[in-house]
Amino acid sequence: MQYIALASETDFNGWRQAARDLMLRAVQPADVAWSVRGRAPELFETSAAPPVAAAQGGFNVPAKFIELARTAILHRDPQRFALLYRLLWRLRSHPDLMHIATDHDVARVQAMARAVHRDQHKMEAFVRFREIGREPHNRFVAWFEPEHHIVEATAPFFMRRFADMAWSILTPDVCAHWDGHAISITPGVDRATAPSQDRLEETWRTYYASIFNPARLKVKAMQSEMPQKYWRNLPEARLIKALITEAGRRSGEMIATAATEPRKPQRREEPVMTEHSAKTTGETLDTLRAEAADCRACHLWKDATQTVFGEGPRRAPLMLVGEQPGDKEDLAGKPFVGPAGQMLDRALQDAGIDRDKVYVTNAVKHFKFVPRGKIRLHQKPTTAEINACRPWYERERAAIQPALVVALGATAAQSVFGRITPINKTRGRLIELDQHTQALVTVHPSYLLRLPDPDAKAREYDRFVDDLKIAAALLRRLARAA
Repeated sequence: MQYIALASETDFNGWRQAARDLMLRAVQPADVAWSVRGRAPELFETSAAPPVAAAQGGFNVPAKFIELARTAILHRDPQRFALLYRLLWRLRSHPDLMHIATDHDVARVQAMARAVHRDQHKMEAFVRFREIGREPHNRFVAWFEPEHHIVEATAPFFMRRFADMAWSILTPDVCAHWDGHAISITPGVDRATAPSQDRLEETWRTYYASIFNPARLKVKAMQSEMPQKYWRNLPEARLIKALITEAGRRSGEMIATAATEPRKPQRREEPVMTEHSAKTTGETLDTLRAEAADCRACHLWKDATQTVFGEGPRRAPLMLVGEQPGDKEDLAGKPFVGPAGQMLDRALQDAGIDRDKVYVTNAVKHFKFVPRGKIRLHQKPTTAEINACRPWYERERAAIQPALVVALGATAAQSVFGRITPINKTRGRLIELDQHTQALVTVHPSYLLRLPDPDAKAREYDRFVDDLKIAAALLRRLARAA
């Protein structure tokens, strides 16, 4: 008997390597016992056999099997490792086995994969974060009880969706944490470790009740998509029973209410500027600032306090472009006056650049946020919002005619180059925009503020200053040439 102990419940690479070696040594499925290190041993298992040297050689299996096995191994069935090895063994003599949907082993593995995908979908839909602490040291924590071992595989979804906030998802199996830089996995915890509620939940319940549409209520469909076992993790769950009970009456009131006239769309005139016309019209910054104050090119103006236009000398040799104004900038009407601006001032000074000789602006001129009680949480601008605001950047640049434009972060780089531009591939090198202007890409100073590890923050700050020193060296060369 061959005893194989995998490193974890989701150790697909370990299973794959062990299965390959077993197959090359022609070890039959009945002669293999699979387990996970740290899990209770089988009743009649004594001790593991001494390690055997890895077999040499290789063989091919359908890509469909590998894809299916990678998902099915996340299932909680303790027999999944043995089942997958048995299916692999059979594939050697029946290469088309994966196409026989009625085969018992194939059907069982496919059912496992479907169950894993359903569980991942439920996790993505029903995780609710609760806030701990206050900005800038706040964190968002959620509790979830998965049916299968899906946490590590599903964590990247939350990384992409909530990239600008630090969060943790706690489960009985393992916990996933995002610090704005990388995902880490730690052992599972008890439910008592998770927060029970936060200060914003009453606001969320009010919002949920206001958007609940009784005319579209389908109770069976709702319970099918949102099983009651998930309700205890949802702040809005305690409202659901009452909302269902009141649905009939509210639907009747909606029907009885007279229809209103549809809102007529408003026509707006958007500025149309070409690079040639911007350079030849002789626009001044004061003219642009006054015109931008009434900008309606996208919807962000509706919630923002005001347009936050650029600021600096009329003929600044260096132009810094950030993402968008933050809370402090939105209230003050000036760019880079909040915590990120203070970090930028410090870095400019360390790089030998006089802030008073620099023109600072943002790719997007209105503050985009989501309200959380009295706090307004920053939200990343979309491509449509960046494109709507890009004419202002182009006209600012045409009016200033800087020798160097520094893009601070991905949003700024997208505005400067007119396309999505990866930071790591372009960072720290001069790129020609036209015969008169070069560009330099680096991170946004707010990225440094989000790093929780002091050592990592110090290293990244030094890299940021080094990028700005490239700008300082170019400005010195231009000054000597003049």
